[in-house]
Amino acid sequence: MILSRQALPTLDRTKYASADGVEQGGYVLADSDGTPDVIMIATGSEVSLAIDAHEKLTADGVKSRVVSMPSWYRYELQDAAYKESVLPRAVRARVAIEMAGSIGWDRYVGLDGATVTMSTFGASAPLAKLQDKFGFTVDNVVKVARQVMETK
Repeated sequence: MILSRQALPTLDRTKYASADGVEQGGYVLADSDGTPDVIMIATGSEVSLAIDAHEKLTADGVKSRVVSMPSWYRYELQDAAYKESVLPRAVRARVAIEMAGSIGWDRYVGLDGATVTMSTFGASAPLAKLQDKFGFTVDNVVKVARQVMETK
């Protein structure tokens, strides 16, 4: 069991994929019809932020996918076909969302993707103020997603 001190929403598993995919380390949680225009990858408490950004992008007609990736290790154990089904090489517009450092995310976002991550440590304030200061907001994630789509 994994716990957080943050107040996180419960995902509606009738709307989003079941948690069974967690065994593979990374799985498609929310998707669009057809090939996505952008893929957002998140883990832990950042998943709900990715879902909210996905909903906003979808409402604007963007084909968005959210990948929940709780374990890089477990994901890397999967065969190439599975990994391609989750993160298709043809979709180069990718955003990783992680309230920690960016180290390692480049392997999943590639040269054309972006990360919404932190590069500092030790800030102290109410969570909402920190999220706003460091860009962990729906509007910022949507903005970054649009930027990576423009470069592709």
